[in-house]
Amino acid sequence: MGDSSGTRERVVALLLELGSATAATLSERLDVTPAGIRRHLDALLVDGTVVTREPRRKAVTRGRPARLYTLSAAGHAAGPSGYDDLATSALRFMTPAQVDAFAEARGRELEQRYAHVATAADRPAALALALSEDGYAASTSGQGLGVQLCQHHCPVQHAAAEFPQLCDAETAAIGRLLDVHVQRLATIAHGDGVCTTFVPTGKAG
Repeated sequence: MGDSSGTRERVVALLLELGSATAATLSERLDVTPAGIRRHLDALLVDGTVVTREPRRKAVTRGRPARLYTLSAAGHAAGPSGYDDLATSALRFMTPAQVDAFAEARGRELEQRYAHVATAADRPAALALALSEDGYAASTSGQGLGVQLCQHHCPVQHAAAEFPQLCDAETAAIGRLLDVHVQRLATIAHGDGVCTTFVPTGKAG
């Protein structure tokens, strides 16, 4: 029983890191048999920790495309979400103008916290490392003429779902830190598996 619980925690941790993955990928990365990984995924589906979705880009292959597994809202909430519910409750007592001011102040705080990124040779990678150290499980990957900055965990996902100003302020702070106009492509708060921000670099990733 303890071993099953430990393996499921590893599955959840890897999904938090990857955003979404097939059963085959999870099996390979965790060194668990395909039958074993499906058993754990079935259990996580039943308790609502993970959900499935079809791949956005379907490769031209024979047979049905492999399903992707991703953490549900409840699965993300089980991570380091600390004061999410408290923040949401507090924001509900604010006027729209106060919420905007709070979001802007939080964006400035993020900018100050990660100010050292501005001196890094690879700013996106440095920011991803700093965010990861604060529990965002961030990473970067090449994408066209730029990179994608992915945050696999959002400590305030419920608050941001109700108050999108938080996401907007964070995106603006990222842009100021990287000194370039960035584009937020997806957010966990809006139901995506990962918060994804495109950072143009002018060079193929």
